[in-house]
Amino acid sequence: MATADGIDRYFHFDGLRHHYIVWGADNDRTVLMLHGIRGYAGTWAMVAKRLAKDYRVIALDHRGRGGSDWCPRADYFAETYVLDIAALVRCERLSAFALVGHSMGGANAFAYAARHPEQVAALVIEDIGPGSSEAGVGKERILRELRQTPSSFSSWDEAASYWRRIRPGISADALNSRLTETMVAKEDKVAWRYDFEGVRKARLQAAQDPSKLPDLWTCIDNLLCPTLVIRGANSDFVTADSLASMRGRNHRIETHETPDATHYVHDDNFPDFMLAIEAFLGRTFPPNE
Repeated sequence: MATADGIDRYFHFDGLRHHYIVWGADNDRTVLMLHGIRGYAGTWAMVAKRLAKDYRVIALDHRGRGGSDWCPRADYFAETYVLDIAALVRCERLSAFALVGHSMGGANAFAYAARHPEQVAALVIEDIGPGSSEAGVGKERILRELRQTPSSFSSWDEAASYWRRIRPGISADALNSRLTETMVAKEDKVAWRYDFEGVRKARLQAAQDPSKLPDLWTCIDNLLCPTLVIRGANSDFVTADSLASMRGRNHRIETHETPDATHYVHDDNFPDFMLAIEAFLGRTFPPNE
């Protein structure tokens, strides 16, 4: 079965069946990609298809999203996500690979790379940094959206209007992807396909208990691989000052600001995002000749 021109695969861990997508031929140069809190593996499809010319690309559906099972304990916290990633790495028998993460997936990527420095050869973080999830305009926006988002909609038009309201600049392709991948018709309603209530509960709990979030400064201190942090120039989630602080904290970190992009950098300005990530991977994790 193919999804977004990739191949669907599964592994079992912690009593759940986890779904991931693979693009590209067998290659010992693998790029593993992690999506954000309301994302899914297919959000990386355009990026993955471009990188698949030179790399084998894997995108994980974090538990509760996409084709992965929902967790009955609503255990949607960083510590558990890192264990899920490790199970996928074992399943695919990965040794040295590049790791890419957006937002929540970026926090998980920071945590995984710090814990497994022998495995992560290069790290790309999209629009998250220390403090992003604990304070600031972007954090408050995401929590507000989680609190106010309805559990279902009366029609597909109403669902599309919701996405346009919270993402005013969303492209037609990105909107269609989110409608297709995150929503499903149920009786007379359009409901979420992912574990919306469980994810919302966990994120709101983490807002009250920061120990549920990874300590990104400690992760940054422990990074041993070349790292690129990409910020959307119009992001409300990561500041330019935060980029400078990360560079000052660890000399392995370089940063890039993508113009005309919000928190959703690879959606908002795909060409610039790809130029940055391809150049970085080409220097730090070059494809096979």
